[in-house]
Amino acid sequence: MLLKADLHIHSTHSDGKSSPREIILTAMYKNLDVISITDHNTFSGAVEAAKITRSIPEAPLIIIGNEVRTDEGDILVYCTEPFDAPKNIGLLIDKAHENNCLVVPAHPFDILRLGIGDVLFEYKGWDAIEVWNASANLRANKEAIKAAKLLNLPSLASSDAHIPDYIGVAYTIIDVDNPTVEDVLESIRKGKTKPHPGYPPFKSLIKRFSWSIERRIRKTINKN
Repeated sequence: MLLKADLHIHSTHSDGKSSPREIILTAMYKNLDVISITDHNTFSGAVEAAKITRSIPEAPLIIIGNEVRTDEGDILVYCTEPFDAPKNIGLLIDKAHENNCLVVPAHPFDILRLGIGDVLFEYKGWDAIEVWNASANLRANKEAIKAAKLLNLPSLASSDAHIPDYIGVAYTIIDVDNPTVEDVLESIRKGKTKPHPGYPPFKSLIKRFSWSIERRIRKTINKN
């Protein structure tokens, strides 16, 4: 069974524009089978989404996710249940695996967006690499593709959506036996993935830029 997945989406639980419910409805409209809401340093957006899908027929499968801002850059974790995620990469890898979670460097070579860069090669235990991020530059994505091939690790492509327009512009096809969270995670571990790169149209880039400005203005106002 082939499932279409976008495993890097942000909600109002961190710096995304859409609520978990809005993300679910957008994912359904875009025919996504699996999504992960990966808010910064919290599982709460994904947990809320998982609860919402219980009352929505044909809703996508929700992977409990988090984009952990570690001491050296951003790391995605995918789980069946939340856990207390350390900020040290070595400790994060160990604790994630203790909790049967996957650990995946996010946009690793987009340094301006806090990718971990060559630190990627200093640690073992990665379950996959995000080789294509629709919000990262082409050079960074090409470097990530090379790293995955060099390390013989599974590859993922995701949108890193902060606005609904971005959801699903890049995605991964995952080959699973059954449409369950456990099977999706296991298929990623086994490399049964096919990334589908993509970038949003120009009008979506403008919307993303506008949202970034609006979010910063709101943050400044709230501080005052």
